[in-house]
Amino acid sequence: MKVGTHRAPDLAGRRDELAALRIAVFREWPYRYDGTVEYERDYLATYLKNPRARIVTAESQGRLVGISTCLPLADEVAEFRRPLEDAGFDPARGFYFGESILLPEHRGRGIGRMFMEARLEAARAHGGVEFCCFCAVRRDPEDPRRPQGYRPLDGFWRKMGFEPMEGVEAVFDWREVGDAKETPHVMDFWWSRVSRCE
Repeated sequence: MKVGTHRAPDLAGRRDELAALRIAVFREWPYRYDGTVEYERDYLATYLKNPRARIVTAESQGRLVGISTCLPLADEVAEFRRPLEDAGFDPARGFYFGESILLPEHRGRGIGRMFMEARLEAARAHGGVEFCCFCAVRRDPEDPRRPQGYRPLDGFWRKMGFEPMEGVEAVFDWREVGDAKETPHVMDFWWSRVSRCE
């Protein structure tokens, strides 16, 4: 397994590979996202056109099996920034952690921790960053679609120094697997002061 951090534009030539990995992993619970290559290309452009964005990759025998993204919060789209601004956070002082995804057969080997540490390092290297944050979809723990044995990542995030931002949330629409149209989904924010993770 090879894990490395890249300037996001350096991976522009692998855009479709990145898109395919996002589509594959996000079909799983809890997102159940029925993605399209067209949407993914647009989404990834936020990172691939930004020299301040970073993408951490995990490759096995030259095959991309996981990615983790981050960029200055001020560079994120308004839908991610606005809830934080409304809560009194200064985007110029923040770093946003996007997805952190890994194919199932490679989980449980410490790669998630490597992803998180690499993004924290990118935030520190950027300079002037006081906090990092990300958001995760809110799901009812009693949802009958929840796979048996599924374990949420809350415990891992807390071990890495993150905690929920009480009352801070965003709403995004996407089409779930098997649905005919997009529906709204609440996303809860988690955050940590950079100094807490040192």
